[in-house]
Amino acid sequence: MKGWKVVAHRRSVESKPRVALLAEPKWVTCSLDELTKGDLSGCGVLVHLASHTPNPPYDSFERCFYWNVIATLRLFDLALEAGVKRFVVAGSCFEYGKSGERYDFIPPDAPLEPTTSYPASKAAASVALQAWAVHHIVELWIGRIFQVFGPGEPESRLWPSLRKAACAGEDFCMTKGEQIRDFISVESVAACFVEVLYRTDLKPGCPLIENIGTGQGTTLKEFSEYWWSKWRATGSLRIGELPYRPQEVMRYVPEVSPQRKITKNSFSLELADLIAEHERRD
Repeated sequence: MKGWKVVAHRRSVESKPRVALLAEPKWVTCSLDELTKGDLSGCGVLVHLASHTPNPPYDSFERCFYWNVIATLRLFDLALEAGVKRFVVAGSCFEYGKSGERYDFIPPDAPLEPTTSYPASKAAASVALQAWAVHHIVELWIGRIFQVFGPGEPESRLWPSLRKAACAGEDFCMTKGEQIRDFISVESVAACFVEVLYRTDLKPGCPLIENIGTGQGTTLKEFSEYWWSKWRATGSLRIGELPYRPQEVMRYVPEVSPQRKITKNSFSLELADLIAEHERRD
């Protein structure tokens, strides 16, 4: 990030970045709840990307709430004491939970109705941090990320597991793929977070929550078929062989303000052209 010196936190020296870094940051190595005020001294912005068990199977409610709410609030208190005035937080689209199904495009002020431990803890953190920012009169931005994909993802997630099967010439079993998501490349999401460092519209004591996405819905089936073709996979997509997860929410597409909509997303643009072409043929 041009013009910024980065101090980064990791749990252990074995916690290696899953993607190559352009520059090595100053590392602070410890548990999240062991950070000190001194570790944050001299920092102007706190960018909070850490989450406890963000992918299924989720941990217990107790542990998710400890790390995603209690330990996070402690970290923010320390940062405030160290002089930090701007706080940037990675939220989750799954905070909306069941309410997401009632919207074609989910607004940032939609009710939070999560159904499982991790989303519930992230929703609770959003509410707590908003009140905390108002109380302490500091700048807070929460970006609720929709279906991010790309390099660095855990191998169990859809895109990397799909890619692994395609490159190995294997078949890939999946659900019917009727779930609708807003797929966003990780590069686009990263650029959005960097932009927040420079924004001038954040006001002390006025927390801002925004959705991070393209505003375009795509089914998992369309997404999978697109990449399967792009990678010239020789195996078969075995669609419909797996059941949906319990309490699966079938549509998650955000309402995104025009000035914040991610448009430089090659997958979304290419897929939009592909779908439009299919519709013309039909």
